[in-house]
Amino acid sequence: MFESEEVNGFNLAFVRHGKGETVLLVHGITTWSFIFRHVIEKLKNDFDVIALDLLGCGNSDKAFDADLSLKNHACLINKFTEKLNIKKFHFVGHDLGGGIGQIFAVNHPEKLIDLTLINSVGYNFWPVQPIIAMRTPIIRELAIATLDFGTFRFIVKRGLYHKEKCTDELMKYFWKPMNTKEGRKSFLRFAQCLDNKNLTEISAKLKSLKIPSMIVRGDGDVYLSSAISEKLNSEIPGSILERISTAGHFLMEDEPEWLCERLKKFYEKRFEKR
Repeated sequence: MFESEEVNGFNLAFVRHGKGETVLLVHGITTWSFIFRHVIEKLKNDFDVIALDLLGCGNSDKAFDADLSLKNHACLINKFTEKLNIKKFHFVGHDLGGGIGQIFAVNHPEKLIDLTLINSVGYNFWPVQPIIAMRTPIIRELAIATLDFGTFRFIVKRGLYHKEKCTDELMKYFWKPMNTKEGRKSFLRFAQCLDNKNLTEISAKLKSLKIPSMIVRGDGDVYLSSAISEKLNSEIPGSILERISTAGHFLMEDEPEWLCERLKKFYEKRFEKR
């Protein structure tokens, strides 16, 4: 069951399960909170787990003219957590959600228990195709009119290591926001707002982060370079890098059990040091 919270005049949808310290799960582009459904099931017995739909995505308000930059998403998340009276939490970000997490960590370090970045964007290694093409006006308008299920299924399947997991059920989740012209328009607005300057301008500050950080990499990722994870690991002080060969970009679909084991162990180490 989705809840919603009004932030800056927009309704942000989210699901929330469990009790304990809060774990905020933030998705990337082409997905919404559904991508964390397996993670929620495995963490909800020990944590207060929140999976947010970013503005313009999933069940949150569509946004055709709003600022959907990573920087503004980080600002919206800050206000969202304030509305829910969450003082401190674990941040878990995938893809663009990882970029948002980096910005949030630099700007609001006092609010984070720790930071986990899963197959995250970073520095100037992104955006990548086909997202870059979507920022071109002619291609963007064409995509609004003609983006089809078959093409989208191909994009999703490429992002999975275990190709058999690209089931009809999974594609229903992925395709849900794309099933209307408004949903496609909002998705393409998100792509239009992407600017790697949002991350390059904070890259020096990452070197001074004092938040416990874990970088998680599915080495089968065909969309984002391993150089991103490796550089984040080398520049964020004390960070750890966890890699798995049997996962692609959508690691939460490929290896959810492995991911949740790593998250729990990471959190347990933090408990031990308190």
